Amino acid sequence: MRKGEWPSFRARPYVCGAFGPFSQERLDLLARSGPHVETAYVTRDAAVLSSGPLTMYDSSPTMAAFSWGDRTPIAGGDWLHVAEHYEAPGFIDEPSSVTLHTGAFGLIDVYYLTDGDAVYFSGLIEPLLALARKPYVVNWNAWAAILKLTYPLLEDTPYAEVKRLPGATALSWSRDRRRLSVDKRAPRWVREEPFDHGVTAHDIVSLLHESLKPYEKVLVPVSGGYDSRLLASVAVAQGKDVVSWTTSPDDGLDNDIDFAIAVTRELGIPHRVIEQNAADFPAEALWAARRLEFLTSHHAWYSPFAREVHEGGRPVVDGLAGGPLMKNFLMSAAAAATTPLERRQALLKSMTTGDAHIPVLGEGALAWMDDVVETTFAQATSMLNGHRSELALSVLHTRTARGIARSPVNLVGPEATPVFPFLHPGFFDAALSVPVGRKEGGKFYREILWAANPRVASLPSTNGGLPHRRVPLRSGSVWAREWNHAMLRRVARVPGLLSPQMADVVEGGPDALAAFGSWNSRFWLRGLALFGAWLTDYDEVLGDLTPPWSSR
Repeated sequence: MRKGEWPSFRARPYVCGAFGPFSQERLDLLARSGPHVETAYVTRDAAVLSSGPLTMYDSSPTMAAFSWGDRTPIAGGDWLHVAEHYEAPGFIDEPSSVTLHTGAFGLIDVYYLTDGDAVYFSGLIEPLLALARKPYVVNWNAWAAILKLTYPLLEDTPYAEVKRLPGATALSWSRDRRRLSVDKRAPRWVREEPFDHGVTAHDIVSLLHESLKPYEKVLVPVSGGYDSRLLASVAVAQGKDVVSWTTSPDDGLDNDIDFAIAVTRELGIPHRVIEQNAADFPAEALWAARRLEFLTSHHAWYSPFAREVHEGGRPVVDGLAGGPLMKNFLMSAAAAATTPLERRQALLKSMTTGDAHIPVLGEGALAWMDDVVETTFAQATSMLNGHRSELALSVLHTRTARGIARSPVNLVGPEATPVFPFLHPGFFDAALSVPVGRKEGGKFYREILWAANPRVASLPSTNGGLPHRRVPLRSGSVWAREWNHAMLRRVARVPGLLSPQMADVVEGGPDALAAFGSWNSRFWLRGLALFGAWLTDYDEVLGDLTPPWSSR
């Protein structure tokens, strides 16, 4: 790895390969440029390499099918069936074609680089860069979305040369036509619009019991919110071997720790608090940034916790998608809008980082980024326009899949197995069918909590009123300010990126960053520091840094 260390692919393998008229020399270079791999499958125009055992889930004398998700598919059905039911990427070699596909949400990343009709693919961006021509071209669209939304959209990565295969999408090489094609499908929950079936809170809890059945020993990271206490309550009710760990989310409140202690005590779960040190913040932020390949400004606070989980040896039960599915997270303003255009605009606004205490971006940069993000968000959610669950699915297919899922998938995993009960097909379809009105204000979610465990449901939550207290932010410490300032100095060299007011902050030195204490200001600072860290790591291999807004 250019800087840092590769993940240890213990719970799921690292997979790379090529298909179509590929060059063996370039495939060998790809193999040498990432984690250690061995050949899992090879023909004259298809090759799959893996860091660990990769077993076919379907095969015959004329076909072979692989997947590398957290669950092994059952043979039968096309690639979309595997994507929908197992949220797994895969590779299928049939007599007439070779197909590489993602999971329906694309939670496990598949990146690719094309060379003519040859496709080289990898579960990491960095190995593919070895095949790209230097200097690398900056993908400004990706960085616009990372700064404004905290994650990129569509196929964007920070590099123009390397693309990400979106969810529910396949690349296919036709042996007959000698041609590469893209197959973008609508997953089940888009094709089959959910109708209100009168699903009750008790129905939801029963479905959660089904989704957790395969696991015996689990780690449930209980925090202060609804998702983790619901999952912990169900796991305990099943008599599983459950432990719980909690750490500070660096939100300036730390109610999560106090509330988690109360919840785990009520449930009788062994509980551990993972302590953190403010002086370690720069190293933790950089570790998360490199590990996540600079694709999101989230999750730096989770770094020490994730490394502890790697050694825990248990599947980690994660509440991914709970907010959009059960309590209208980020959707209330959009739900109140009266026209489709107003709904989409309100939803994008709720998902965009709000104004900081001072203007952060230069006027030209801000205008250009606003245009780019609006356009790419519209493209990323276009298949959902007019859908009964348009709002929830728009959040799930963008923010959840591209930003929030990076924590369980790429920080906890691939060393440990993340478990996503809320994405289990039966639960997901039922929760999606509940009308938005029943979920507003968290009413339906509270019914679910009471159905699962009334005693736990009655305990204080970060989803309700919070105590008026403040604790020091690790991201606002003297160590963090010094590191953030160093990253800002690198960012300030990009023409027109920063506003005059933000340029003055950079000139003011690290202590000037003490003013960045509000929620929005902190998110802007995280995004710019991430960009600065990327520019620092890749400085000598990046090409022209003249941004597109400079020509306006």
